[in-house]
Amino acid sequence: MGVISTDKRKISIYYHSGTSIGKQAYAYTHASEKKLLGIDISKTNVTGTQWAELADGLGLKISELIQTDHPDFKQKYGNNTPDMEPHDWLKILEKEPQLLKFPIVIFGEKYIQIKSASDFKKYIEADSAGLDKKTIDKQFTDEH
Repeated sequence: MGVISTDKRKISIYYHSGTSIGKQAYAYTHASEKKLLGIDISKTNVTGTQWAELADGLGLKISELIQTDHPDFKQKYGNNTPDMEPHDWLKILEKEPQLLKFPIVIFGEKYIQIKSASDFKKYIEADSAGLDKKTIDKQFTDEH
């Protein structure tokens, strides 16, 4: 059993509020009719165990969660992606959460990387049929 709870009636999102995609993905999840657990990784410490579980749920290596072309990453580690052990990649995410490549949504047993704000729409369309783009855009503008 993992440390991250999964529930068909709840959406969990791990996002960074300092990024455009993070803000947009959060607005979409917030606009759904599901109960929401928003984890803003710029304000909440995510443990190595949780990061490992998120990567596993996505079927990815921990290193694949990190945006290696981000200016902060390149400044610290250079232009070539270094060869590191999984625990080293975990330390990067723990210390520099802004390097998370994409927000991660957990919906029931599904783990999804949100690569664009509209990606999320595909996954909740049936649950939010009454929502339109104007409602979501207004909510995003009002909250941010």
